Amino acid sequence: MWTKLSSSNNNRFPDLQVHGSGQLIQTLLKHDLVDEFWLKIFPITLGTGKRLFADGTMPAAFTLHEAKTSPAGVIVASYKRAGEVKTGSF
Repeated sequence: MWTKLSSSNNNRFPDLQVHGSGQLIQTLLKHDLVDEFWLKIFPITLGTGKRLFADGTMPAAFTLHEAKTSPAGVIVASYKRAGEVKTGSF
């Protein structure tokens, strides 16, 4: 399946949206099939739960493309793929 997805022409298939599946995201990252993230960041901490970027996440660089904040303080951010991971000063 991953070979077929990665070799497909982006114009022939609609966007693939993943809601709440950390395992699927990890698999898509592993096969270099993620070109954009839309993240919703809520102003709360739960203390427990599944992590989106858990141990073993494949390294990938992204650049902030767009960000908006709702009246309730929820941040909706779009990150696009930015090539190779570069380490250094922030």
